[in-house]
Amino acid sequence: MQIGVVFPQTEIGPDPAVVKDYAQTAEGLGFRHLLVYDHVLGADPNREGGWRGPYTDQHQFHEPFVLFGYLAALTRQLELVTGILILPQRQTALVAKQAAEVDVLTGGRLRLGIGVGWNAVEYEAMGEDFGTRGRRVVEQIRVLRRLWTEPVVDFSGKYHTIPRAGINPMPVQRPIPIWMGGMADAVLKRVARHADGWFPQFRPGSEQAQMFMEKLRGLVAEAGREMSQIGIEGRINYGDGNPDTWHTAIEEWRVLGATHLSVNTMGSGLTAREHIEAVQKLGEIARAGS
Repeated sequence: MQIGVVFPQTEIGPDPAVVKDYAQTAEGLGFRHLLVYDHVLGADPNREGGWRGPYTDQHQFHEPFVLFGYLAALTRQLELVTGILILPQRQTALVAKQAAEVDVLTGGRLRLGIGVGWNAVEYEAMGEDFGTRGRRVVEQIRVLRRLWTEPVVDFSGKYHTIPRAGINPMPVQRPIPIWMGGMADAVLKRVARHADGWFPQFRPGSEQAQMFMEKLRGLVAEAGREMSQIGIEGRINYGDGNPDTWHTAIEEWRVLGATHLSVNTMGSGLTAREHIEAVQKLGEIARAGS
């Protein structure tokens, strides 16, 4: 099981030196990947109609692809992961180009986690249809994989038209792995049919975990695939326990069949530099993966 860290997007601050130190510390300790959340815009909670989302305009988010371009020059082995990128609010061909460039600059170290998101404000501001996001994402995956594997693509679908064109340079990984996040039934069906991996949002060792894993196994079988074709990435929270409970959770994820695990230090009342210190304390967790 490969163990990585969740980049503390909303708490690490804007200092590029801190971002560099965080990533290099994680890599130096043996963590295998760095997972980044995504939001382009934060809504003002005082806007007309109010706001119920977990993030607002006061929450800071580094843009994933630009951040990965920066980290490509600062790391050598760390896999860079979006967990998740809100794909339907973006232009598909541009995402294909940006992802391919990150993959080239990192020598094939990108894993693209995608999802449909929940923030209608972002969709409106970016000129995309919030209501069709679930239907569009399946076609987007088809388009991405073709652009990453074919020098020239001729595609005509319901939402995309590419009249014999392609991206250049092509990515190192052909295609770049696409993982999905979410727990809705529609998401599980898309994971079973189209994804290379899944980011579940349950606690290991729970009845809910068993229920969702059984549901996914059934859907994967219906799709004519094997569970071995789909990675599973769990998550544990630094602030929820201690080394004993962390190791228990790691073993519970392993029993569930997780191939990857991320440790999240956000929400623990840490300063930017304290996130780096927390990662240092978690060095033993990184070694537990092997």
